[in-house]
Amino acid sequence: MSTGNVPVSRRRFCAGACQAVSGVTIASVFAGCGGGDSPTSPNGRATELGVSSGRYTGSGVDVQVGTTALASVGGAVLVQSEAGVFLLSRTGDSSFTAVDAICTHQSCTVTSADGDIYVCPCHGSRYDRNGRVVQGPATAALRRYSTSFAANVVTIVL
Repeated sequence: MSTGNVPVSRRRFCAGACQAVSGVTIASVFAGCGGGDSPTSPNGRATELGVSSGRYTGSGVDVQVGTTALASVGGAVLVQSEAGVFLLSRTGDSSFTAVDAICTHQSCTVTSADGDIYVCPCHGSRYDRNGRVVQGPATAALRRYSTSFAANVVTIVL
């Protein structure tokens, strides 16, 4: 058996290098997709918010509290309406917070929560109930809206 150097053609070297790089790239993609700490992974702590329909009134969006998660202090829902999508949470007996549900990072709809933190399912940005960023990649807060409450109806003032 010879221990001398065996010449390798340029073509064979390039083919081997490309295979090695491809293998590393594929391995890193699978590692990135399989992380259990991701808010969008099956093991993530974030849970989907309930969805409520909002009725656009021209100056606001009315949302029936009824038997939704908003019936209890601390509850939150995703509100869908002709005027847009909003995250609405109950902060007291007659107080609520409403923020835009469109993530400021890349415009995904925020649909989940981890306790009292809203979580974007696309890249994991996290916002508090007032729309402030608590974890990126988003750097800008969600737009906040005033609310009013009467006769078991929350109005998101536009």
